[in-house]
Order: sequence, then C-alpha cells, then structure tokens
Amino acid sequence: MEEPRDLEPRDEKACEVRRRVEAVWRIESARVVAGLARVTRDVGLAEDFAQDALVAAMEQWPAEGVPDNPGAWLLSVGRRRAVDWFRRQETLARKEVELGRVLALSLASGDLPGVAAFAAVEEDIEDDLLRLVFTTCHPVLAPEARVALTLRLLGGLTTGEIARAFLVPEPTVAQRIVRAKKKLAAADVGFSAPVPSEFAERLGSVLEVVYLIFNEGYSATAGSDWLRPELCHDALRLGRVLTGLLPRESEVWGLLALMEIQASRARARLGRDGAPVLLMDQDRGRWDWAAVGRGLAALGKAESLTDSLGPYGIQAAIAACHARARTAEETEWARIAALYGLLAQMTKSPVVELNRAVAVSMASGPEAGLAVLEGLSSEKSLEGYHLVPGVRGDLLARLGRSVEARVEFERAAGLTQNEVERQVYLSRAEALSTAP
Repeated sequence: MEEPRDLEPRDEKACEVRRRVEAVWRIESARVVAGLARVTRDVGLAEDFAQDALVAAMEQWPAEGVPDNPGAWLLSVGRRRAVDWFRRQETLARKEVELGRVLALSLASGDLPGVAAFAAVEEDIEDDLLRLVFTTCHPVLAPEARVALTLRLLGGLTTGEIARAFLVPEPTVAQRIVRAKKKLAAADVGFSAPVPSEFAERLGSVLEVVYLIFNEGYSATAGSDWLRPELCHDALRLGRVLTGLLPRESEVWGLLALMEIQASRARARLGRDGAPVLLMDQDRGRWDWAAVGRGLAALGKAESLTDSLGPYGIQAAIAACHARARTAEETEWARIAALYGLLAQMTKSPVVELNRAVAVSMASGPEAGLAVLEGLSSEKSLEGYHLVPGVRGDLLARLGRSVEARVEFERAAGLTQNEVERQVYLSRAEALSTAP
C-alpha cells in the first residue's frame, strides 16, 4: 500500500475529524512506523500496517470520536493488522508467537485497546525512532532515495507532498520509495541501530540527509520559489529529534545550531517585492532572534562536547559570526575566513573553497578573493555550477571591471535552474551595462 485511501468526508464534523486525523498522523506516524518496525523487522511492512491503521482511523473516528491517545490507538490497530498478516503466513510461525504476545498485552488494557501496552513500551519508542532514522538513511541507498524515505516515514509526508517539495513527478518519488524499501530488504539491512564500528559512517549519512532537506527548503535548487519553509521546518524537527536521541554527539548539536541560525534569517531573505535580499543587505530587525538564541545555545552544547568541532559545528560557528554582528559592518570576516580555511582542510570540498574566496575578499579585498577563486579554475566538479561565475562577477564588479563582471553574471543566469536567482543575476548584469 502506497497511500491512504481517499475517503470523502460527508459533513463538517467528518471534515473536522479528518483534519484531526491528518494532524495526528503528522505527529505520530514516525513513532507508529518505528514501533511496528521493531516487531516486524521490516520498514516496508511496518509502513503498510501503519497505513492500514490510518485508513481504519479515517473510517472509525468520525463515528466513534477521536480516542484520548490516538497514537496508541494507531499502534494497536497496526499491530492487529500485523498479527493478521503473519497469521496468514504460516511459515512465519515464530513471528506469530512474538506478535501474539504483544497483542495480548495490548488487549489487557481495558476500554481503550493498546494504551497500557503503548505506555509500557514508551521507553523503547525513542530507540525505535533511532533505528528508523538509521534505517531510512542507510548508506546502501542513494541520497535521493534516503531523502524520500526519510520524509515519508519520519516526516509523515505523502508521496505527492514529497514530489511537490522537490519538483519531481509523483510517480518518480513513488518508485524511489518502493525501490528503496526493496533495496533495504535485499541488502538484509533489517531494523537495528548500527554497531559502534559502523556508527560514524551511518551518523554522517543521517546528518547529510537532514541538512540536504533543510538546504532544499532554504535555497531551492529549481523552480519559481526561493524558499520552501515547510522543508526547513521538517529538517529542524528531525534535527531536534536527533539531539534528543543522541545528546552526546557534538555534530548533531552542530547541525541543529547551523539550521536554527540559518532559519532565523528566513523572513529577511525576501524583500517586500519578493526579490531575494543578500545577507549583507538584510534588515537584521527581521531576523528571528529566538531562533538565533536557540542556535547559539546548540552551538555552545556542541562545543562543550568536543575539543575540535566537526564540519557542521564549524559551519554553525561561521553562521554565529554573522548572528553576533549587530550590523553588517561589524562582521568578523577575518575569523570567518579562518573558519572556512579550517573547514576546507577538513572536507576538501571545492564548494567550501568557493565560500572561502568570498570570506577572504571581505576580509582582505576582492583581489585576494579572486586569487582563491583562481585556484578552483581546474576543478571539474564546479563546471556548470552557477555560483562560480556569480561570485567572480561580484568580485570583478567590486573592482570596477564592469564589462567582465556583466559577462560573468549573464553566465551565472544561464546556469542556474532557479527562476528567482536567474532574475537577480540578469538584473545585476543589466545594472552594469547602464553604469557610467
């Protein structure tokens, strides 16, 4: 089963119940899938049973009312479906015994089936969520498949919502999810947290997926929207869940700090006309200072857990430099350039080096930035990357080399897939063509 069946509400009460069902699903779906995956040992089956429970809720709650503990209700119904399914699989007798025991616990709780059993296993749910995170972000899957599966199983998004968020056809997302689940089953990944020797690799994949989701919301790679706030919110929620599950991991706090501080600028990144506003030109009074405070606190936590910040922690430290500057002129560009230098040594990423070129230009002048940029001229992975000519155009413009700058901005406009960004580059090129 890939999507809950569409049940048309017949009256206002049914519509209200349906809205509550959808809200409950967003909050509880990951916990329900995780709880079911623990007993089925298969995330694909767990999702099917969770979806069956959701359909049952849509059918029963309008007539019977929403239960006091809807998450427990969904989990209980999902377990019943699992038991029924395993009973039909005569060759899986061992699992039938195990699930029968779980069902017996659920039925022993009185009028509301499953509440006591749900409470009894509550302390295990966090471990189940952790296993689910590490399963959906398993390195055996391609990054796009990890993103789709994570948003589906942990974010509670439908296939259509994921497709709209990433501007890809819905059948493409559906195929990614189906193939991902099959690949996990074929690789015998199961449903378990990694052993210590695998932990570093798996955690890196988890953090990568969460940040990929955030970045797509913060700066859309394609389409007509510059921001997609709902994706940022989903990534932040996942990041907060991870800090609860892994409170001793500095990089987890570093990623949360980075996302909180970056998200704090969302309102200031668009002008009243809908045009993007660059960081140095933003009205800092429009920043979300509560989010800045949460980000700085998370960064402090990350720093307290290690003597040497990792890549996400360093990026958060860079973001904090901007957050602590009350005006653009007070920005500590020399410190930012040094942090980018450290990050470049650590990651060997040409994109980080590109960012370092900008920081160096702000600290030491555009000529120094161009020198750093020149070192990237033979980097194959940056061919076709619109930010390279975009940055070069900016540095040339600051040096008064307008003709060269205009060519670079036009080249950047031709490379970007985001319409808003394209218009920004074209506007900058046009302004240079009419400059005295």
